[in-house]
Parts: sequence; structure tokens; C-alpha cells
Amino acid sequence: MEIALALASALLFALGTVLQQRAGTAEPAGEGSGLLLRMARRPAWLAGISADGLGFVAQAAALGMGRLAVVQPLLVTSVVFALPLGVRLSGQRLHRGDLAAAILVVLALAAFLVLADPSGGRREAPPHEWVLAAAVCGAACVGPAVLGRRGPAARRAALLGSAAGILFALSAALTKAVVDELHSGIAAVVGSWEPYALGVVGYVSMTLNQMALNTGALAATIASSTAVDPVASVVLGLTLFHESLQVNGPQAVVTVVALGGALTGMAVLARAEAAQPAGPEVSTAVRARR
Repeated sequence: MEIALALASALLFALGTVLQQRAGTAEPAGEGSGLLLRMARRPAWLAGISADGLGFVAQAAALGMGRLAVVQPLLVTSVVFALPLGVRLSGQRLHRGDLAAAILVVLALAAFLVLADPSGGRREAPPHEWVLAAAVCGAACVGPAVLGRRGPAARRAALLGSAAGILFALSAALTKAVVDELHSGIAAVVGSWEPYALGVVGYVSMTLNQMALNTGALAATIASSTAVDPVASVVLGLTLFHESLQVNGPQAVVTVVALGGALTGMAVLARAEAAQPAGPEVSTAVRARR
């Protein structure tokens, strides 16, 4: 059931991403902490956020039933859903190479899940481990976030998307913690620190993701965020929740190759986006922000 919910979440996140990109490239919205408030005046962006909200509900339900190291890698399939949606809703061009790369991502991901077979784990992590995880994730975001403010659109999208992907993984870990708190009742959730931390991390990750989408490089944004997210999620699942991967010997090698195949597919999608000239509407918006 958690697999079906994770796939439904990926579809909804893909729809939300395409709609948010469409709203962000229509006209410049600037950058900074107030970006989301300015975007909230645009109906297409609000529709995208609504789709994201439904996707979050499906993701939370999946995380409540399954493991972080299983659910988050499945969200990589959002890149497959987003490409045809981008063609339909925002005039993106889809080439055979893009489709082949998307198929590679899905097949490699399926192989990874079958071979690694994540299992075990605990429901809670001590506060000091959360602080350490948040510090590491935050530090890892600084470089891409700063470097992503300048340069070609595809490179900025990839850097900002990578930073967003790291925080998406941390948000997923916090979401799992909040969902697990629900077993103790609403009062326990309200009285815990996790939902408030989730709100802060979620806001920052959404801002970085929207900045990446506003470059007009849809494939580069999705490729980077969805490639980094599952890798960071697996690390958090292993360290915070003590989940384990059932790999040894030759199986471990094949598992690593499968994960590498998924990342390769993401890189192909990012390069394909970088090689495409932006459409008139997108290029105008990008030039105005430089």
C-alpha cells in the first residue's frame, strides 16, 4: 500500500512542480524570503501548491506505513510524470533521449528497491541526533544555494534543486516523525517540536525549489532535486531511524550500479535541458532576472 501511495504522491508532486514552474516563468517574481508570498498571488501557482498539498498527504500516509528508505526513492518517479505534464501544460519539449533517460531512472530505481530491500528501523530518534542531522543538511545546502544565484539557467536550476532535494529529505524524515507522533494523539503532536521544525524546513525547501523552477529549466530542477532527495533520505533512514539495507557481496555491487543508473538518467535529463534553447516566454523572464 505504501508503494501505491508513494507513486500517487510522485504524480501529484509532478503536477504541482509543472504548475509552479509555469507560474514562475510567466513574469519575474524576484528572489529571497518573500518569494512564496509574491507567487501566492498567481492562480497557477496556487493550483500547483494545492497539488503539492495532496501529494504531501499521500507521502505522509506512505511514510506512516513504510520506511523512509523505501518511500523517498519512489518519489524519483515524479520526473517521469513531470516530463509529459510539462509538454502538456507549459510547452516543454520532450525528446526521445529524455524519455529513454526517464525509463532508465524508473528501471534502475526498481532494481535498487528489489535488491536493497530496506527493512528494520525505529520510530523515534533522540533530539541530539536530529540536531546533528539538521546541521549536516543545512551545511550541505549552503554551497549550492549560494552558487545557484548566478550563471546559466540550467546550472542554477541544478544547484538550487540539489539544495532543495537535501531539505526535501529532511522534511520527509520530520514528516515521518510527526506521523508517528499521531499514534499518541493530536495533543502530543502539538506539544512536540517536530511539526514546527517541519514548517521551517518545508518553507525554506519550497523557496529554493521555486527559485530553481523560476529559471525555466524544468528537467534540470526535477533531475537534481529528485536525484539528491532519495540519496539523502536513505542516509537519514540509516542514521536517524536505523533502517538497514539487505545487501552483501555481489548484490551490493549491483545495488550500487542500479542507484548509479538512476543518477545517470537524472544527469542526462539535466544536460538535455541545458542544451535546449528557452522559449520566448521563458527566456524573457530569465533575462529580466539577470
